Amino acid sequence: MNTQAKDNLFAQKDVKSFVFDADVTRVFEDMIKRSVPGYGLTLQMISLIAAQYAQAHSKLYDLGCSLGASTLAMSHAVQGRDCSIVGVDNSEAMLKACAINVQASPTPVHLLLGNIEEVDIADASVVVLNFTLQFIAKEKRDALMQKIYAGMRPGGVLVLSEKVAFDDDFEQEAQIQLHESFKKAQGYSEMEVSRKRQSIENVLIPETMETHHARLEKAGFAHSQTWFQCFNFVSMLAYK
Repeated sequence: MNTQAKDNLFAQKDVKSFVFDADVTRVFEDMIKRSVPGYGLTLQMISLIAAQYAQAHSKLYDLGCSLGASTLAMSHAVQGRDCSIVGVDNSEAMLKACAINVQASPTPVHLLLGNIEEVDIADASVVVLNFTLQFIAKEKRDALMQKIYAGMRPGGVLVLSEKVAFDDDFEQEAQIQLHESFKKAQGYSEMEVSRKRQSIENVLIPETMETHHARLEKAGFAHSQTWFQCFNFVSMLAYK
């Protein structure tokens, strides 16, 4: 991965609706590491999961690939299996940076510019949505999960990482406070945390873990489980 600039976007700018534009792309690697607790661990485990579940001569999908971190995590894990990886993102700036980052991938990578809910999924043994579904309109999420399931091979696995909400008001507020404390511990100021929260509140729409698991069951997945949680960030596995 290329060395990224420090994220100081919300120290410099007035609040606007969050978009994955060139400014965010420039600082995204730093932003996500300092904003998502456990992000590095999810990448390590995506590599391990791909190594265990990727089937020979199949496709692996990184839906919402951004700079290609999950793509690269999978690519090194499946060498020698004649697999290919499809990375999809609707941000042209992100995809251009991703193309540079995956040049040295030991596994063939095909990058597609477009909305993930409109991309065909076929012959997949591993599909990854690493903090992506939360940016898709709620009314489109069921159909996307069903399409992913239909395009997967039997024995395939879906990795779904998300920021989540909680039904219990006390737990919801406690988890938000812990997350904001995490961000301040990473060097963000109170003002930056507040501005980022305002910017993203109508763009990133979280749901409960129960809602996610119910959707996965409805889509047809035989089993799903939450394998990771740190505050209000989780990662789930769903098995076909």
